Amino acid sequence: MGSGMVTFLNALRVFVVNKLLAVFLPPSAFACVGQFMNFMTMGQATSSLALQNGWVSLSAQNRNNLEQLYGVWRGGFRLTTFASIATFAVALVLCFIVPLEKFFPGIHPRLVQAAILFALPGVFATNIITITASVMNGLGHYRRWALINMVSSLWQMLWVAFFLWTGRLSVLSIVATQSVVAGIFAAQIAARAGFSLREIRKSALDIRAPWMSFALMGIVPMVLSPVVLTFMRSTIGTELGWDAAGIWQGIWKISDFMVAFFSAILGVIILPKVSAKMTKSEFWSMFRPILLKSMALALVAVVVLYFGRSLLVMVMLSSAYSGAADYIPMQLLGDFFRVGGWALGLVLIARRETKKFLTIEICSQLVLAGATYAFVKLYEFNGPMMAYALENFLTLVVSLVVVSRLKWSKS
Repeated sequence: MGSGMVTFLNALRVFVVNKLLAVFLPPSAFACVGQFMNFMTMGQATSSLALQNGWVSLSAQNRNNLEQLYGVWRGGFRLTTFASIATFAVALVLCFIVPLEKFFPGIHPRLVQAAILFALPGVFATNIITITASVMNGLGHYRRWALINMVSSLWQMLWVAFFLWTGRLSVLSIVATQSVVAGIFAAQIAARAGFSLREIRKSALDIRAPWMSFALMGIVPMVLSPVVLTFMRSTIGTELGWDAAGIWQGIWKISDFMVAFFSAILGVIILPKVSAKMTKSEFWSMFRPILLKSMALALVAVVVLYFGRSLLVMVMLSSAYSGAADYIPMQLLGDFFRVGGWALGLVLIARRETKKFLTIEICSQLVLAGATYAFVKLYEFNGPMMAYALENFLTLVVSLVVVSRLKWSKS
């Protein structure tokens, strides 16, 4: 029930925030907001080292040994602290030397610089939410995990709605600060369950080694994906115009709306359960039903959204984005493949199959970027959606082959 509520509110948050932005902004400005969100995602990845999957898995593996658990937490906290200091220092320098008008056409550079400064505490708060929720998941405190996620989603919706309505902050600054208050709440909830800076400091251990594989498997996709999305958006904007880039941004957000639903559920189910200590038969008896049911649900969702795509665009976005309905079918096909690929990718993450996971992830992003550039030249606005479907199909096939060949315990 908690997982269902979290999934519902996450989906509602995506819907409400994107709906508000689409109503208040023209497509070109909507594309600029997408650019800024990509930069924030990169900052979140480098400052937290994208360790959220590690917080889940390592907390679950060590929850019966408190000394070991506190040592693992201390190591993860220190790594995140060092990475955050470095990230924020680089961001402060870059916001004054990078030609921001090239990434945010039509927005005054001073407004972008102010938003970047506001984004620093926003990124820190988002990291707190992500880490605390992940630890609660790993420890099996599902009510607290659900509470953190639900309150965070509700608060972000209210924050964006209030400031868009009143106009007291620029749009980019609103996006940058939406997680600040929710981060304070998340820290308090986690502290009541024993996860706090005070408890972490009590440990004499400082265990960092297990974190490195999770860092690599997390930070590469979290940095590479927004870089590729920025490249795709810039390619569309340069070749077809920034209004077209805004329409594509709307299509991508509709994809996120569906994929976020499956990602939230699969992460909770798969990460705490998969272990290299499982036998091959134990793994497949657990994982096969999850994969098949996920793909079946994804197929149903894709079919429903396909037949209701015109209404979907009007509900999710606005009449200014009505042309998006003609280009959604290929994107939906990519979403279907993406659900299966993500489920298989979570197995590699939980098993800490770092090289395999990173090879697949890097190659898939390169395929997406290269195919987008080529297909925009050949098929114009259909190109990005075709590239997305191709990339996710190849990722699903390759991931299935790799997972099928993994070695498992014999006893």
